[in-house]
Amino acid sequence: MIETSRRTWRVLEPYHGMIYFAPEAVAAYGELGLTGRTGYFASRSAALGAVPTPVVVATFYNFNPALVEESMAGAWSVTDPATVIAARYAAADQALRGTLGDAITAPEMRRAAELLRAAAESITGDVTGRPLFAAHAALPWPTEPHLVLWHAQTLLREYRGDAHVAALLTAGLSGIEALVTHAASGAVPAETLRTSRAWSAEDWSRAVTGLRERNWLTDDADPTFTPDGAARRAEIEKATDENSVTPYAHIGESACNELQDLVRPFSRALAEKLMPWALARQ
Repeated sequence: MIETSRRTWRVLEPYHGMIYFAPEAVAAYGELGLTGRTGYFASRSAALGAVPTPVVVATFYNFNPALVEESMAGAWSVTDPATVIAARYAAADQALRGTLGDAITAPEMRRAAELLRAAAESITGDVTGRPLFAAHAALPWPTEPHLVLWHAQTLLREYRGDAHVAALLTAGLSGIEALVTHAASGAVPAETLRTSRAWSAEDWSRAVTGLRERNWLTDDADPTFTPDGAARRAEIEKATDENSVTPYAHIGESACNELQDLVRPFSRALAEKLMPWALARQ
């Protein structure tokens, strides 16, 4: 079931992830006075309420804390979390309608929403150690199937994300070290990870040096994993998978496979328009 759950999450992830790239979202947050990275951090953390900035820093594990602090400075003086949450869901609605068209009312959408909601609702009480998931799980469910599906995938994404942070912490990795090991896996270029999370080249170099000293990375110009490092990273992924499988196991292998078939065309359409780099995962 582990492999099935991981594959299901991966196939469905663009359906949620599009909100971070949709121009509708950027425009909606901008209208509220939240520009640039502030829109991202405020919209994703709004479910927590107007918490102190260090709480937001704590939940966005691999971002440079200085970026989070700068982005959130004054965010709740120009708007409030409830308004941002409403704007986020309105933007998701617009982006999904604009990309998927009539598919949002198709039987396939209704069935996918039904299945993924059952998976997500099975874990709404499993909030211990999962702050972002707990916050989003407390939000009311939308009514339209395409938004039910988006909300359900949001919950499952944050559920998995909180588990991944716990695994990284247990492995003794800081936020930037987690990014360096992600780059060493070959999944995403190092420069993309470094700049998107606002770490300096000097910060990155120090993290690489520290991981080399701990025998995670080779001394190559573009460091890769040592055998020990590869084994440790595999343990992190294994722990993440094991602590994320419950909702998928609840609906079972057959339903997960059905979900993949139902949502793959939606995810591909969204990825093609907003996240072409994600197509390789489909």
